[in-house]
Amino acid sequence: MQSLQEKASEWSGVNTADAFAIDDTNLFQKLGLQTFINLSTNFYTRVYDDEEEWFRSIFANSKKEEAIQNQYEFFVQRMGGPPLYSQRKGHPALIGRHRPFPVTHEAAERWLHHMEKALESTLDIDADSKVKMMNFFRHTAFFLVAGDELKNQNQRVPCKHGASKPAAS
Repeated sequence: MQSLQEKASEWSGVNTADAFAIDDTNLFQKLGLQTFINLSTNFYTRVYDDEEEWFRSIFANSKKEEAIQNQYEFFVQRMGGPPLYSQRKGHPALIGRHRPFPVTHEAAERWLHHMEKALESTLDIDADSKVKMMNFFRHTAFFLVAGDELKNQNQRVPCKHGASKPAAS
């Protein structure tokens, strides 16, 4: 059985080394808090203005300001900054937090479209950082798709500490 990371690499076209190249540089120190706020604001402005109703509907029960804050705090924390997200909301647990939403291949591609446009329009991010961030975002988007498909198949993620056991009847 393929792991979620392996599926994410296959579906995204981004290998794990490239996906996690964001860890080679402290992007928070390099770019600063305001850059992450600007990126998330640019992104969610695009999302909430999306012409596709099906995509906008995914975010219909979220306040734009809260979505922006959740995202930039997660990005800051993941990219070398203080644990803002965890201090306010607990462990990121991306698959669990995205469980209520339809995280499909189509939705991931639409999300990535808006993120790529947001990165392009956030002028404080240098080209190398944009590539690293986009690789991470692309891999992570498809990691969430893999998690969503696993949820929809009503399968459990096998425990790495033991052999699979048949379900009790």
